[in-house]
Amino acid sequence: MTIIPEPFSLEHVDINSDNFGDDGLLRAGLKLNHLRMIVAIEDSGQISAAAEVLNISQPAASRMLSDMESIMKTPLYERVARGVVLTTFGEALARRARKILLELREASREIGELKSGKGGSVFIGAVTAPAMSLVVPAINTVRKTFPGIEVNIQVETSNVLARELLAARHDFIISRIPDDLNPRPFQVREIGVEKACLIVRSRHPLLKKRSPSSLSEIKDYDWVFQPPGTLLRRTIEDIFLSRAVPLPENVVNTSSLLLTCAIICETDAIAPVAVDVAQFLASQSSKASEVRILPIDFEINVKPYSLITVRERALPPSARLLYDLILAESVRQAAV
Repeated sequence: MTIIPEPFSLEHVDINSDNFGDDGLLRAGLKLNHLRMIVAIEDSGQISAAAEVLNISQPAASRMLSDMESIMKTPLYERVARGVVLTTFGEALARRARKILLELREASREIGELKSGKGGSVFIGAVTAPAMSLVVPAINTVRKTFPGIEVNIQVETSNVLARELLAARHDFIISRIPDDLNPRPFQVREIGVEKACLIVRSRHPLLKKRSPSSLSEIKDYDWVFQPPGTLLRRTIEDIFLSRAVPLPENVVNTSSLLLTCAIICETDAIAPVAVDVAQFLASQSSKASEVRILPIDFEINVKPYSLITVRERALPPSARLLYDLILAESVRQAAV
């Protein structure tokens, strides 16, 4: 009786196994030239041509392939009439090897740009509070040290940012993982708790009171909320529901901070925003200085935010630099 083994794919290897741990292939002897060889074989279909790419002899190339098969414990190529073709196992290794070599080439290019002062590009997404309290100071430091680095930042809700991170539109984000997304693809490092408050215009009637306002006193005013389902919106709604106070009925929904400020400054509406944002607005010598923080008799604590990357997706050097600066700034602020 012949036993046919089930198909094998490097993409489905248990990385916790003894044979293929986090560094199992490296400990077994896999080297960078092995990766270059398997890619050259896939590209050329000839051992002699692959040997020429690596600037080694054909016998040396054959020995290298044999070594690779010993390390992988599986055949990586087959001889055919006009050369060689990769097996399923060889194709899987070549696919991964090509990505690794590309990342190394990009790292080399970006490090060269940093050394020459040309810099690189970083793409960040952040919710509003840490964008102001953490990203801005980190950007100021980067500009002084590496003025050639181009920073691209998008301020949005966690729902939008997490999906755009998965789509590779950002290097990393400062946000939360939405409840409707699988958390497994993400690498998360919690760095701060967001405190929120309510803002009103400077001539708002509630500011004339000597005592903080209660939920029952503010529910009947107009409100400006973030779109339904966003974290701050849900946090405010949960506070109302937990105290058995009816939710506000006169609501404008917008994710625009600028539009929120415009409505607040022209009406008696109330809006929840991060404390950092409210303090910044109230300090400006412009129309935004009309914004005031409304004293209330309850706290608004939003779910902590984190530095979030995608697992197994390496950060480019310029993005790693900004990531580390933001992390250091969060530690500094927590110690104050």
